[in-house]
Order: sequence, then C-alpha cells, then structure tokens
Amino acid sequence: MSNTDPGSPGGPLIAHGSPVSAGPRVRLDTSSFAADPHRAYADMRRHGPLVPIELSPGVPATLVIGYQVAMQILNDESHFPADSRRWEKNAPADSPMLPMLGYRQNALRTAGLEHERYRRTIIAALDTVDMHRVHGAVARAADALINDFCERGTADLRTDYAYPLTFRVLSELMGFPEDAAAEAYHGMAAMLEGVGAEEGQQRFVEALIGVVEQKRAEPGDDLTSELLKHPDGLDAMEMVNQAALLFSMGTEPTCNLILNALLLLMTDEQYGGEVLSGAMATRDAIDAVLFEDPPLANWCVSYPRQPQLVGDMWLPADQPVVISLAACNNDPSVAGGDRRGNRSHLAWGGGPHGCPAQTLAQTIAAQGIDLLLDALPDIRSKVAAQQLPWRQGQFHRALAALPVEFPACPPMRLAW
Repeated sequence: MSNTDPGSPGGPLIAHGSPVSAGPRVRLDTSSFAADPHRAYADMRRHGPLVPIELSPGVPATLVIGYQVAMQILNDESHFPADSRRWEKNAPADSPMLPMLGYRQNALRTAGLEHERYRRTIIAALDTVDMHRVHGAVARAADALINDFCERGTADLRTDYAYPLTFRVLSELMGFPEDAAAEAYHGMAAMLEGVGAEEGQQRFVEALIGVVEQKRAEPGDDLTSELLKHPDGLDAMEMVNQAALLFSMGTEPTCNLILNALLLLMTDEQYGGEVLSGAMATRDAIDAVLFEDPPLANWCVSYPRQPQLVGDMWLPADQPVVISLAACNNDPSVAGGDRRGNRSHLAWGGGPHGCPAQTLAQTIAAQGIDLLLDALPDIRSKVAAQQLPWRQGQFHRALAALPVEFPACPPMRLAW
C-alpha cells in the first residue's frame, strides 16, 4: 500500500476517488440485502476486492470483500486509523450513521496512544472475569428462561431466549441494575438499526451515566467497577464510553451468534446430528457460523487521513472503509475445503482492534446453546430457513425472529 500522489513524477496513472468512480453505489440497508447478503457479495465481486457503497443517503464508503486486502488494512493502523473525527465534520448532520460511526472516547473509535490507553483498561477489566461465575450466570439465566416456555411447546428463540439470556448475563457481569440495562439495550438497538438513532444514543448514554455514578459511589464485583479502579484514571465520559462499548459489543452480537448457530444446528443435518450425538463440539458449529454468517457481518471501520493506494485503486481520504467480515471469510480465493477446526475467519476483526472479549462471548454462546439443546433435544424451526425474516441493517446479520416447536415438557427443578 502506498499514499503516493498519482500525479507526481513516476507515480502510477490512477485517478483519486472511490474504488469505482462510475455507476451506482451498493446499499446495504435494504430488505433484499438482508434476505440474501451472500448473493449480494457474489454480485459485488465484479468490482474486485473493493466495492463502492453508500451506508445511508449521503454517506459514501468502501466495502472490502477480499480477505488478503482486509488483512492488510486491519494490520495497518497508521494508514487506516479508526478515529472518525475528520469524517464526522463533513458527514450529514442528520445522518443515522453518526451515532454508530462518530468519534467516541473508547477502544473502538480511536487510534494510536489514545486507543492503546482505552484498550488497556478494557483488557485489564476482562482479565478479572471469573469464568466459573460466567458459567453460573449463563446457567441461571438459561434454566429460568427455558422453564418459562417449555410447557408451551413453542417459542421465539430471539425474544424468549437468546436476547434475554445475553442481556441478563452481561447486565450481571457489568453490574447494571435491570432498569438501566433495559434502557441501555433499547437505546443501543435504535442506534444499530438507524431508526431513532439520535434519541437512542441519548437514551443509551443517560442510562450508562447513571450506572457509572452509582458504581463510583458504591463499587462492586463487576466490570464497571474494575474499569473505575484502573490506574489510568478514566474520567466520567471515558468511563461511560468504555462501559458502553463492553455492553453493546457483548449483548447484540452474542445474541445474534447464538441465534445464527441454533439455526444452523436445526437446519443442517450434519452439524445438528453430530453436535447432538457428541461427535462434534458446539464450538465447531459456532466457528462455522463465524465463517458463514458472523453476527457483525460488515464492521471494523477505518478512515484514511490521506488517499491510499490499495492494489490499483485509490481510496479517498476521510471516507469510511468497512471490512465485510462475511464476504472476506467467503472470498473464493481463500475459501474451500473442510473448515472444521479452522479459526482463520475474521469474525473477531484483526490487528490492533481485534476483539479482546471473544473468549467471553464464545463461552456465553456455547453454554447457552448447549443448555437449550440438553433441555429440548427435539427442538426444530417452525419456518423454513429461506422464509425466516432477517433484520435490515448495514452492519449486522441478525434474525428478526426464530420461531421453534418441540415436545412440551414440565419445568426443570432448579438447583440454584
């Protein structure tokens, strides 16, 4: 990669601008894209590894769909920083993308020394998590939720299981009171889906401010209190932003990972049969989903400060570069063969911004799936996979519902 000016003596004769300057930009926030993103990625490949997209009206960007190019960009923070402040100055003031992509004092939306400081605090807090406690939190939430619907013989696994499971577990680990956690989650959901994004952001921030103030006065055994203890001494808004990052990245993507993995297990005879028989670990099914349908399908956004030459294409300065984790994982130049045991996918990102909480997320997802299948081994989807509704959105791969049926059974006796 280079930022050589193409007009300089000896420079390549390539024009500045988007990867493909002519023709319409691809929209990712449509119902057709949500219904069949892999077909859309296949159509995009005629552009090569870099595709001109529009995240929302007036917000042009570049989508990276080539695995090798993605690896280059993810590991080159000096040319592709995650700090969005320069882009934000020129973004439409009413854009629903501002709450999602705007600058934040956290480990996701900063670069350089600022990013290192925030990432240090998050890793230190995560290092204090007792995995036995995590298993206990998942078991309590899963057993209670299954008991709520097991006698009905039917459920929507999104609203009845995966969402409340991750919500309860993360709320407990973060030390969030139930009302504050609910406010934070609903605000975050509005930001992610771009519907009422500004109001959602305000709701999200206000809920977290209250939690941080409470924990500063009365610290507990939780991640929020650990962030407050860190010797780097985060101020009030830095604390809110770190707590927001941990909560948002821990709930929504983990919920969607559980749902996408359960869908695979219920609709793919090989995976479903082998996991139920014990011939395959749940982790293998989760990895298959992280390759094929990762919960964050398009993410890891960066903002080059100068035009960047990638291959034979120039990426413009101060315009978002979005990594399509799903498309890169399925890039024909690297995909193929039996992926069992292969964890080379990009579902957790990569480089200095790779997700530091992947072990925690995988533990919650795997145990949540195992407990459900242990209790209801004959569970099956009520709707054909091709007819299931997917939520629209530029960034996530998220089922709107997962209706299931199973032989009704009495509630379990709880040991806790």
